Amino acid sequence: MAKRKKKDAAPQKPKVAKELDGLELNVDSFGEIHNSLSIDKINDFLNKNVDDKKLRDRDDLDEIKGNTDEEE
Repeated sequence: MAKRKKKDAAPQKPKVAKELDGLELNVDSFGEIHNSLSIDKINDFLNKNVDDKKLRDRDDLDEIKGNTDEEE
């Protein structure tokens, strides 16, 4: 016998990092993406936390990520 899906169950919110708390993404009927945070804030988070394969061998990687000797 096939299992029935619960129709009344509320959709669960995905887990996000604390820095991106409150992030909500929606796609409308035209395929446009609407989000609750600014793109700049999302890009800053990604630059700090995601390793980019294309940038691994660069000498100025610390400058790109915003890490300087003064901050350390």
